[in-house]
Amino acid sequence: MLELSLVQKISIWVMPVVLAITVHEVSHGWIARKLGDNTAFMLGRLTLNPFKHIDPVGTILIPGMLLLLQAGFLFGYAKPVPINWRNLHKPKRDMALVAAAGPGANLLMAIAWALLVRMGLLLGESGIALVYMGVAGITINIILMVLNLLPLPPLDGGRVMTGLLPGPWAYQFSRIEPYGFFILIGLLVTGILGMVLWPVISVVMSMVVPVSGLSAQKFQLLLLGLMGR
Repeated sequence: MLELSLVQKISIWVMPVVLAITVHEVSHGWIARKLGDNTAFMLGRLTLNPFKHIDPVGTILIPGMLLLLQAGFLFGYAKPVPINWRNLHKPKRDMALVAAAGPGANLLMAIAWALLVRMGLLLGESGIALVYMGVAGITINIILMVLNLLPLPPLDGGRVMTGLLPGPWAYQFSRIEPYGFFILIGLLVTGILGMVLWPVISVVMSMVVPVSGLSAQKFQLLLLGLMGR
């Protein structure tokens, strides 16, 4: 395993993080358009241009600080794509489908990054950068997918849950949304969030990593090298 400098680590993480966040948001808007809402399209948000989606805090500051502090985990977010539920064909059902599109896109990207790792392995030493970048891509996409599926408004999982619940229950559940971010921070600080998410992340990793051609142990070693551990 190569000893990476901080600059190398950041340069490896930049593209996977930006793509994970950007494609996640674009997928929401793309599905919304298919279901009748053109709001994101009209505002120019159905683009892979990251500058249209970057949130200075969530896309740059938070991931950057976590890398600099070698926190051992990575997290970020983009500006939410605007959705007008009134334009959707079947608002309650369609909002759940729009919400599910983001985590679904992250799963597909994790698999794509795994295939890139396999390509890098075939190239030998000249493909080591692809391998490291692919490991980063698999990791950030699976983390974002599982985190966003947490059934807590305003996360995607909360919106999916709202779409699945009967009307009165859905209304009561949706009232949590103004407090959702503070609940999420509380779960993170107390360690409960990690206890809930990491077992699920590990299961998804165990299904995606073999696609890359790496053993679980080798993947873990490469990831530890990227996270500064």
